[in-house]
Amino acid sequence: MYEKKTVIYKSPDLSTLIEVKIDHRTKIYIAPGADIEEARNRYLSRNNPRRTK
Repeated sequence: MYEKKTVIYKSPDLSTLIEVKIDHRTKIYIAPGADIEEARNRYLSRNNPRRTK
């Protein structure tokens, strides 16, 4: 028989990351040394069909 392996998901510690607000209901978290404007632009440039802006 097969032994079921336990999957351990390691979530990032949000207290060590920087919060970047995209709009009034969207926020992303980036590394402390990363550029905020670049992260915002990369998020907005994604091909997301829900965004109609």
